[in-house]
Amino acid sequence: MTRWKALDKDLDRIGALEEGALFVSRPLVAPGLALVFIVLAALVSALVIGFSHSALIVIAAAAVGAYMALNIGANDVANNMGPAVGSNALSMGWALAIAAVFETLGAVLAGGEVVATISAGIVAPGAVADPQVFIWLMMAALIAAAVWINLATLLGAPVSTTHSVVGAVAGAGVAAAGFAAVNWAQLGAIAASWITSPALAGMVAALILAFIKARIMYVEDKLAAARLWVPVLIGVMAGTFATYLAMMGLSRIWAVHPLAALVIGLGVGLTGWAVAQPLVQRQAAGMENRRRSLRRLFAAPLILSAALLSFAHGANDVANAVGPLAAIVQIVRSGDVVAAVLIPAWVTGIGAIGISLGLILFGPKLIRLVGTEITRLNPMRAYCVALGAALTVILASWMGLPVSTTHTAVGAVFGVGFYREWHTARRRRALGRSLGQAPGEADPPEEHRRRKLVRRSHVVTVVAAWVVTVPASGVLAAAVFLALRGLAG
Repeated sequence: MTRWKALDKDLDRIGALEEGALFVSRPLVAPGLALVFIVLAALVSALVIGFSHSALIVIAAAAVGAYMALNIGANDVANNMGPAVGSNALSMGWALAIAAVFETLGAVLAGGEVVATISAGIVAPGAVADPQVFIWLMMAALIAAAVWINLATLLGAPVSTTHSVVGAVAGAGVAAAGFAAVNWAQLGAIAASWITSPALAGMVAALILAFIKARIMYVEDKLAAARLWVPVLIGVMAGTFATYLAMMGLSRIWAVHPLAALVIGLGVGLTGWAVAQPLVQRQAAGMENRRRSLRRLFAAPLILSAALLSFAHGANDVANAVGPLAAIVQIVRSGDVVAAVLIPAWVTGIGAIGISLGLILFGPKLIRLVGTEITRLNPMRAYCVALGAALTVILASWMGLPVSTTHTAVGAVFGVGFYREWHTARRRRALGRSLGQAPGEADPPEEHRRRKLVRRSHVVTVVAAWVVTVPASGVLAAAVFLALRGLAG
C-alpha cells in the first residue's frame, strides 16, 4: 500500500512538471514557428537562385523579407478584422481564418506585378547607380522597416507598413547618397496624410453612423426603417468595395480605369441592393422592434466587408514585404539598377504566406486593441468603420493623396467613438432641458469624465506611433546601411 502511495506521488510530481513545462514553453511556440518559416524562406530562395557567392545576399534578403511579412501580418491586418471581432460578429478564431485565406488570395491573385524599386519615387534612380550600394540600401530598408513594425506591435501600436518602408528607404537613401537624393516633396505629402487620412475616415464613418441613428435607430418603427435602409446600405457597401478592388486590387489581372471602376461599383451596388432586399425582409421577420434586433442585420455585411478588406490588403501590401527583396533579386540576376522590377512568383508566395502566418501567430493582440480597447463597437458601428475606411481610400486615390489603410481604419474607429461621445452628451443635455434642469446640472464634470467613450491613452499612443514612424524607420535604416557597408568593406 505504501508503495502505491509513493507511486501516486511520483505520478503527481511528473504531471506537475509536465504542466509547468507546457506553461513555460507555450509562449515560445509562436516565435519558434516564425523562425521555422524564416529558415524555409531562405532555403526556397537558395533552391531557386542556386548556391553561389552572389546568391548569399538573396538568401539573406529572403529571410529578412519573410520576417517583414510576419510583422505586417501581426500589425496591419488587425485593422481589417478588429472591428468585426470587437463587435462580436466574428470570434477570434474565425477572424484569423477568414483573414488568412483572403490575405493570401489577394496577394497571390491580385498582388502588384510591378513595384518601384525606390518606393514610389522617394529616392531618384540615378542617385544610387552602383548595384552593390543599391543592394545594401534595399537590405537596410527591409531590416529597419521590419524591426520598427515589430517594435510597434510589441508596444501595441498599429502603424503604417507603407510609411515604415518609405521612411526606411529615405533614411538609407540619405546615408547612401546624401540629402539631395531624396524626394522631400513626396515625403511631405506622406507626412500630410498622417492628418488628412484618419481625419477624413473619421468624419466619413461618423456621418454614416449619424445617418443610421437618424433613419433607423431613433425612429418609432425601427424594423420598417431597417427593411428600407439596410438593403441600401448593403448595396452601398458592395458597390464601394467593388470599386475599391477594381481600382486597387486587380492591377495584375486587369488595368482598370477609374471611370470603369466606378461603373463596376455602381453595377455591383445595384445588384447587392436587389439581392439584399428579400434577405433582409426574411431575416427581420419575427424580430422585436428594438435596437438589439438591428445589430443582427448588420452582422453578415460586416463579415463580408472584413473579408474584402483583407483581400485588398493582401493585394496591395504584399509589395511592402517583398518589394525590396524583388529589387535585390533583379539586381543580382541582371547586374544593373532599374526603375521597376517584376515580383517573381516565389517572392510573392513568401510575402503571402508570411502575412497570413504572422496574423495567426501574433495578430490577436492588435485585433483586440483595435476592436475593443479604443472604443466599444457593435455590428452597426463596426460597419461604419469598414465602409468609412474604404470610401476614404477610394476618394484619396482619386485625388492622388498617399494614404495608409492603417490610418484610415483606426481613424474611422476614432471617428465613431468621438461621435458617440458628442451624440450622448447632446442627448443628455436635451433631456435635461426638457426636465427643466440647469445646463450644468444635467451634466456635472465628474459624470462627464466617467462617460468618455474613447480611451485617450490609446489615442495618444497610436498618434505618437504614427508621427514617429517615418523618422524612426529612417534613422534606423541609415544606421543599418552604414553598418552593412562597413561590414562589406
